Amino acid sequence: MDLEAVLDVIGCKTRRDILALLTEEPRFVSQISQQLNIGQKAIIGHLKAMEDLGLINPSYKKIERGRPRKYYEISQDIEIKIFIKPDTINMHMMGEEFTELYNIEERLYMGDHEAIEDLRTIIGKYKNALRYAEELLSQVENPEKHKTKTIITDITQTKAIPEVKIDQLKNLYNK
Repeated sequence: MDLEAVLDVIGCKTRRDILALLTEEPRFVSQISQQLNIGQKAIIGHLKAMEDLGLINPSYKKIERGRPRKYYEISQDIEIKIFIKPDTINMHMMGEEFTELYNIEERLYMGDHEAIEDLRTIIGKYKNALRYAEELLSQVENPEKHKTKTIITDITQTKAIPEVKIDQLKNLYNK
């Protein structure tokens, strides 16, 4: 998703108000129109711009009478950080995959030394994900080399899955 396009879309107060409503629950056009006291045609135009960008998704739900209604909901988590300094403007947009990393960054800047271990853990997760993605790509590009499915074997190096020793498993099984 293009940061400039996202900033253009959310630069409009009406669109921000629509997004605020959609954070509560999916809604259809006439609900949004009534709550914001804005005409349906204008709401449809705003929804189209946000849908084209990928900020919201439509879905259809059947109702008791009449044709199905088109509801809109937020499609994904997006976090935008804007840093303005006298000589610089930095803008970053993150999806949910970076939110955890940026939270750790903020903790580090605030002097939280426990965040260092959390950073090491997330680096381990990312390394495992990278190795797995590279293996999948290799399997697709070279299917003759890979007759069996590969499983990540060093996932216990991250805290994503708690480490369990073989003896602990035997003890659990024998009880």
